[in-house]
Amino acid sequence: MEVTTDKERTTIVLFSGELDKAIAAFIIANGAAAYDHDVTIFFTFWGLNAMRKDEVVKTDKGLLEKMFGWKMPRGANKLGLSKMNMLGMGPAMIKHVMKKHNALALPQLIELAQEQGVKLVACTMTMDLLGLKREELIDGMELAGVGAYLGDATRAKVNLFI
Repeated sequence: MEVTTDKERTTIVLFSGELDKAIAAFIIANGAAAYDHDVTIFFTFWGLNAMRKDEVVKTDKGLLEKMFGWKMPRGANKLGLSKMNMLGMGPAMIKHVMKKHNALALPQLIELAQEQGVKLVACTMTMDLLGLKREELIDGMELAGVGAYLGDATRAKVNLFI
C-alpha cells in the first residue's frame, strides 16, 4: 500500500550519459529535495552510465553484453561533455572550474541526492538491452520498469526529460 503525502513531487528522466546534463539533473533533483519535494530520477539508456560503479564488476555476460560494457563510460567520473568535449579535455576543464567555484562534483551531487532521499531508479528494460547487471550499479539504486516511473510522474507537478 502506497503512502500518500501532501508533498510536491518532481520526476526526472535522465536519458543522457553526458556529464553536464547529469550534473544539471542532480542539481535540479537536490534543489527540489531541499524544497521538500519527493524526487525520483529514472535512469534510462545512456543515463545509466552515470550510475555505474567506477570499478570493473565481474558478472556472467555474453560477448555482446560485454562489448556494450567496454564501450560505455564506467561511472560519474568517466562521462564526457555534450559540447566542447575536446578529446576528453573538456570534462577535466569543467571539473576544474567547478572546484574553483566550490561547486559539488557529480559524485558528490549523487551522494547528496541519496542523503536527501531522492529515489534513484534504474530502468530494467534498458539494463536488459545493454546487458547491465544490478551489481554494476552504485548501491542504493532501485530497479523498475517504465510503469513505476509513470506512477511517480502521474502524481508530479514537475516532470523533466534530460
